Amino acid sequence: MSGKTGTVVSGESGLGPFGQIIVAERHVLTADQPEALGGKDTGPTPFQILAAALASCTAQTIRMYVQRKGWPLARVSVTVSFREEHPKHSFEVAIALEGALDDEQRARILEIAGRCPVNRALSEGANVSKRLA
Repeated sequence: MSGKTGTVVSGESGLGPFGQIIVAERHVLTADQPEALGGKDTGPTPFQILAAALASCTAQTIRMYVQRKGWPLARVSVTVSFREEHPKHSFEVAIALEGALDDEQRARILEIAGRCPVNRALSEGANVSKRLA
């Protein structure tokens, strides 16, 4: 999962002042703000999308590791709660594991979960540059 590049495009959707159409390769998503903030609530907020990225990356990282080990994980579910606070935002990741895993395996899975690339980008900080296109 390291060293990959990609491009995601977001442009105004015409669905209210904040509605966005997001194109990631062949996938199309929407983003917006809730009505209470002046949006039309036509999609998740950017922070909800970021939390979804963290949740899905964490679950995928766990699944990849467990498959390589051949451990009996029947199902993994990841819930991410977040707080938009200043000066620092916070995320809480809750991982539910189903399967005949022992305590040592569960502890190792929790450790591996922190190695998902999205978690690392959030924890370590990512380089972000901007330019006018």
